[in-house]
Amino acid sequence: MSLLATALVLFVAFEHVAFLVLEMFFWTKPLGRRIFGLTPEIANASAPLAMNQGLYNGFLSAGLIWGCFFGGGTPAIVFFLSCIVVAGVFGAATAKRSILFVQALPAGLALLLVYLAR
Repeated sequence: MSLLATALVLFVAFEHVAFLVLEMFFWTKPLGRRIFGLTPEIANASAPLAMNQGLYNGFLSAGLIWGCFFGGGTPAIVFFLSCIVVAGVFGAATAKRSILFVQALPAGLALLLVYLAR
């Protein structure tokens, strides 16, 4: 895999670690509420759901890191990037349009670069 493809895959992995931190630890804090546009009441009521969502983002990140460094290789990277693209498109369609640009677009570009590097 090319250096550029690897760098973008790792960027996507880093993004998902950041999502994990925001959703699991900052959802009800001022930073998390500001980023996600939540009132304190909605943030508190939805915190368990956000923590679960954050954990899934951590699994996506772990899968990409495994693919890059620990033997998973290109098939694992393609699988996890594809999952992220699908989740990003679904999130954009059902929750917030910006998810398409923050989550699906970087993963889609990484997927393209991985494909082109073959």
